[in-house]
Amino acid sequence: MDYERRRHESVYSNKVKAGKRRTYFFDVRKTRGEDYYLTITESTKKFDSDRYERHKIFLYKEDFHRFLDGLQDAVDHVKFDLLPDYDYDEFTKKHKAYEEENANREGEPLPNEDDGMSW
Repeated sequence: MDYERRRHESVYSNKVKAGKRRTYFFDVRKTRGEDYYLTITESTKKFDSDRYERHKIFLYKEDFHRFLDGLQDAVDHVKFDLLPDYDYDEFTKKHKAYEEENANREGEPLPNEDDGMSW
């Protein structure tokens, strides 16, 4: 494990909560050869247990532009061609309200939108 950690050191992480049971992790990792790549992990809590199912994508620097272009093209197709009338901000608003409700229950301060943290 220690060897694996040194071999692929994490240099940056970003966590995106997507509802109650799904979280996305974006991790930049560094190889022993001083190269960098991105891992995208979807973690989904199993409905009837405390276990999580994880799926991971490895994205290498030479594919960044093509990946982003393909993702943007697919998202735009859904947003503008298939479901142009859908309120894409609906779940963002619900998620923010859910986070505020849980923070209030636990006595935690509400997230500050100016603190630079998205999660």
